[in-house]
Amino acid sequence: MTNPDKKKVTLWLLSGCLLIFLMVVIGGITRLTGSGLSITEWNVVMGAIPPMNQTEWQEAFDKYKQIPQYQKLNYDFELSDFKQIFFWEYLHRLIGRMIGVVFLLPFLYFLWKKKLDEQWIRKSLFLFALGGLQGFLGWYMVKSGLTERTSVSHYRLAIHLLAAFITFGFTLWFALPLMFEKKEMNPDKKTFSFLRILLGIVIIQLVYGAFTAGLHAGRIANTFPTMDGEWIPSGINALSPGYLNLFENLLTVQFIHRMIAYTIVVLVFILWWRNRKENLSSNQKRAIRICLLAVCFQFLLGVFTLIYHVPVALAALHQVGGFFLFSSVIIALFFFSKPALVSD
Repeated sequence: MTNPDKKKVTLWLLSGCLLIFLMVVIGGITRLTGSGLSITEWNVVMGAIPPMNQTEWQEAFDKYKQIPQYQKLNYDFELSDFKQIFFWEYLHRLIGRMIGVVFLLPFLYFLWKKKLDEQWIRKSLFLFALGGLQGFLGWYMVKSGLTERTSVSHYRLAIHLLAAFITFGFTLWFALPLMFEKKEMNPDKKTFSFLRILLGIVIIQLVYGAFTAGLHAGRIANTFPTMDGEWIPSGINALSPGYLNLFENLLTVQFIHRMIAYTIVVLVFILWWRNRKENLSSNQKRAIRICLLAVCFQFLLGVFTLIYHVPVALAALHQVGGFFLFSSVIIALFFFSKPALVSD
C-alpha cells in the first residue's frame, strides 16, 4: 500500500474510531437519562427519519405508552417530556447508522480503486461483521425493556457495551501499523505479556462498569474510600444462590467494580515503575505515561461520580475516561509487540 493510500485508509479507520467513541458516549447519556426505550421499534432505513409533524410525534408517544417504563415510571410524561428522551435515543441510533455509512462507502471506493489487498479486504469484512453484531446486540438489549422490565437487562447492556469496545479496539489496532513504521516498534516479551493481562482486567472492569450502570449500583454506598463506613459491606452475600451476588447484588457489584479499579491502578503503576529506567523507545515511554495519566484520570472521575451520586455529566466523563484507558493500553501493546503480530 502506497503512502497516500495509507493516509486515506488511516483516516477512514480513525473516523470509524471517533464515531464509535461518540456512539458509546451518547449511549451512556441515553442510559443515564432513561432514554433508551423511547423508540420502541427497530427500522434500519425509515427509522433514520424522526417524527416530522404533530401526528407522527403523537403516534410515537402512543407506542411508548404501551411499554412498562411509561406505565410504571413515566406515567406523568407529557409529549414535551417524551421528545426530550426521544432525542438522545434517536441521536444514538443516528450515529450507529453513520458508522455503517462511514465504513461502507469508503470501503467500496477502496475496493473499486483496488487500493486494498486480500488481507485488508478480510480485515474490513471482519470490522463490518463486528459492526453488524453491535447493531443486532443494541436491538437485543432494547427488547429486554419493552415487555416486563422498566429498563434494559444489565447483562445485555454489558454485552452491547463490550461489543462496542471490541469493535473500537480492533479498528484502532488495524490503524496503528499504518500510522507508525515497524522500525518504531521495540518488542519486549515481558512487558507485552504484562499489558495483555492488564487489558484483560480492563475488559472485565468494563463489564462490571456496565453492571454497575445497568443496576444503578452507583447510587448506593456513595462514600469513599469505605462503603457507608465499611471496607467490606455486610450485605455482599445477601442473595441466594451465592453466585448471584457477583452479578445482581448492587453492593457486591459496586464492591467488585471498586476492587478491580484498585487493581488496575496498582498494575499501571507497576508497569511504569518497572520500565522507568529501561532503554525504551520514545513511543514506548510516551505510551506508558499515557496509561498512567489515563488510569489516574479515570480513577478520580470514578470517585467523584460516586460521591456526587452519579450526575449525568460526571458519569459520561467517567465513560470517556474508560475509553481513554482502554485505548492507551492497546496503543502500549502495539509499541511493545513484535512487528510480526501486526501488518500494514
